[in-house]
Amino acid sequence: MRNLYTLLLLISVHWTTFGQSTPPGQSTAAGSPAAASPTDLNERVRMLEENLRFANQALAKTVDDLLWYQKLGDIATIDKVRYGSKPPHVIKNPTGQGATNPVVIPAYTFLPKKFASAKKLPLLIFVHDGIHGDFSTLYAHVVRELLDQGYLIMAPEYRGTAGYGGEFYRQIDYGDYENDDVLAGKRWAVENMPQVDPDRVGIIGWSHGGMISLMNIFDHPEDYKVAYAGVPVTDIIARLGYKPQSYRTIFSEATHIGKDPSDNVAEYRRRSPVWNAQKLKTPLLIHTNTNDEDVNVLEVESLINALKAHDKKFEYKIYQDAPGGHSFNRLDTRLARDSREEIYKFLARYLTPPGATR
Repeated sequence: MRNLYTLLLLISVHWTTFGQSTPPGQSTAAGSPAAASPTDLNERVRMLEENLRFANQALAKTVDDLLWYQKLGDIATIDKVRYGSKPPHVIKNPTGQGATNPVVIPAYTFLPKKFASAKKLPLLIFVHDGIHGDFSTLYAHVVRELLDQGYLIMAPEYRGTAGYGGEFYRQIDYGDYENDDVLAGKRWAVENMPQVDPDRVGIIGWSHGGMISLMNIFDHPEDYKVAYAGVPVTDIIARLGYKPQSYRTIFSEATHIGKDPSDNVAEYRRRSPVWNAQKLKTPLLIHTNTNDEDVNVLEVESLINALKAHDKKFEYKIYQDAPGGHSFNRLDTRLARDSREEIYKFLARYLTPPGATR
């Protein structure tokens, strides 16, 4: 109700503003308001649309948070926590009050009720997908399957995640500080969740979440026992080559990398898993699909080839035109369930959950 009231108030303010041709207190020589310029009106419309978009995201996030309890409250103790990570990657006024304060990251935690009496349980860091995605109940069936096996789960809502307002949304730092947000969440869980076994921590993610999972184990192998990367983004340079200009523009904006690959190819390489493959020390399983409509299979094949070239030990499977494309093993199909069982058996080898899939 409060969100709706705020939204209506916002619309009222902007609607009133459209009727003002000049700032308050100013008028034409004849004393009548001057017509607002098309540029001013366009900017006001843009701001209104942006505010409505963020309000809709916040409302959707609030509703979806409630759905977590409805969908999984029977088997899990669910909480939402907050912790500090790195400061913003772009600071407009470094000397401003609080300018270098840590960015506060929300995260979901799930404790399986049937293993609540266990002294220690393995922890899975579950990284959501999407440049501006979020950890939504679309993952509820996967979380249920993991809880049934006896995993504690933490799902960080790293900077840029939708649903937390414009300022947090614009903090996106694709391939860099968001990796640190996830690592900070893992370390928070180890320090603050008493049932976490610090020697049994894994990380999983699909798509953009797979990319973050890869960069976490490449840069911090001591923090993770095992990892799974499903249809992961692996090479930002190659990716921008087959995506439209609107997608490429995201990275060159001043609030993000600030340059396109032609101006700073080294920075794009630094953020891409394929160029960090030589760092692999953690057991890793990779899945990809030849008809993926989002992450082209060529990206994942490049990572597989790079890992092989560096003589790394890992496991992978390339599915041939599996129904569902990018989401093939996150669906409610027999193939998807079989694929997820492959994942669970791989994770269980290293994390030994009490209710492991046999």
